[in-house]
Amino acid sequence: MSQPVFDCEELCCFIHYLRSKMVVSVIVALMLVSCTCGENPAIQVVLTDKGLQYGKHVGAGWIQEKLELVTLPDISGKVRIGILGSIGYTLTGVRITKCDFPEPSVEFNQGPTGFKTSTSGLSIAVTGGWRTHYKAIHDGGTFNMALFNVDVTSVVELGKDPDGHISVNSVSCNAQIGNLDIEFSGGASWIFQPFVDYFKGHIRGEIEYNICPTVEKYIVNAEQSLQAMNVSFEVNEDLTFDIPLTGLPVIEESSLNLGFKGEFYSIKTHQEPPFEAQPFVMPVQSGYMLSAGLSEFTVNSASYGYYSAGLLQAIINDSMIPPSSPVHLNTSSMGPFIPQLPKMFPGLLMTLQVYATEVPQVSFHSGAVKMGSMAAVKAFAIQPNSTQTPLFKLLVDSEFSSKVWIAEGKLKGSMTMDNFTLSLDSTEVGTFNTDALASMAKMGVKMALSKVNKQLTEGITLPRLKHAQLVNPVLTLEEGFIAICSDAELLEDIDFN
Repeated sequence: MSQPVFDCEELCCFIHYLRSKMVVSVIVALMLVSCTCGENPAIQVVLTDKGLQYGKHVGAGWIQEKLELVTLPDISGKVRIGILGSIGYTLTGVRITKCDFPEPSVEFNQGPTGFKTSTSGLSIAVTGGWRTHYKAIHDGGTFNMALFNVDVTSVVELGKDPDGHISVNSVSCNAQIGNLDIEFSGGASWIFQPFVDYFKGHIRGEIEYNICPTVEKYIVNAEQSLQAMNVSFEVNEDLTFDIPLTGLPVIEESSLNLGFKGEFYSIKTHQEPPFEAQPFVMPVQSGYMLSAGLSEFTVNSASYGYYSAGLLQAIINDSMIPPSSPVHLNTSSMGPFIPQLPKMFPGLLMTLQVYATEVPQVSFHSGAVKMGSMAAVKAFAIQPNSTQTPLFKLLVDSEFSSKVWIAEGKLKGSMTMDNFTLSLDSTEVGTFNTDALASMAKMGVKMALSKVNKQLTEGITLPRLKHAQLVNPVLTLEEGFIAICSDAELLEDIDFN
């Protein structure tokens, strides 16, 4: 019996081309959501079913818009007809004339952990030209082909590789084609039509056989893209930010939770801080597409990174003081606060060395952010020969609290000073009362706070994501972490290719 040799890989690629866009859109949604700190993640991202369905809907809409622009590759093969032998053929200029594309279903899958996608009832009609060649004989014409009730279901498992990347793996795939029809016109099409009708079941089986390998190929490509993503970034010349997964993705019935390390390091020292990330539970806000939680550990790791590298210090000299200031950094100006100073070192300029003596700490509480720092101030007199003579050392203990919220697409807030204590630690000029210096320092801090609060009242524009923007974000302060819940909107110029 004659057997057809039907090269249908290109057609299978197109069938999965439609499904691949859906898978890509879901992965994009996950990315919007893609140690020594122990097993506790410092950053958590939650994708809800609402977000998953939005990603699916965007992908389906994108496909419908792009279908008419899709160009299919030529389809070539050979058929063997009795004593004639093999006749080569090519289907060329293949274009879609119609596609009934029902919106697929996408859902979280708990066993194995990942998601399940299903497309049911997909029908595609294409048209083009056909050419045949048999020895020196060439012929051609047009054709119409239709695939009816194409159903494809696949399950993708999410995991974590040793470097902390998100991994994706095809667990199962099933493809079925309800029916297939091909009609040839022109030339010697009357020879081929009965043959195609007789063997269309075999041709349909060949196409079905190639769909799932194509699915797996796209998933492998997605896996390779995920492996190429950085899990450590240089923030600036001083800090790096490590954000690998700390554990496997956690799937619930209607949400996906990803936990990330979220730790800053000093590029200079790369030391671990003397504290660890503490566990926190992100509440699932099903009314939003996305939720993200940032623990105080992340903020404090940045503080430790700067501190361990010796960067939390500054030198202040008189050139940095505004000319209109009533107080300047010289021994004469300091006389009202330290009476013996201008007598011991008359007419000399001064410098102040300010540095943190402990790692500044930030803590999140319900409704408030607390910040505390311990610093020291060393004062020096600049001699005529430019040498510096130590004068005294002050200790400064300060505490602040703030409230933050999101309004009008901006981060807004307010900050207050809860405590400011200045004390004398050591002196080379004799003891003196620090109350007047403390009052002056408090006035300076309050002036600085007024400028900060003015900026916080005006708000800081939230950073824009590369391919999406947050819609109606809400910020809440919880014990140990800060949470942002939001819907998201993919930008029109996003490219799923």
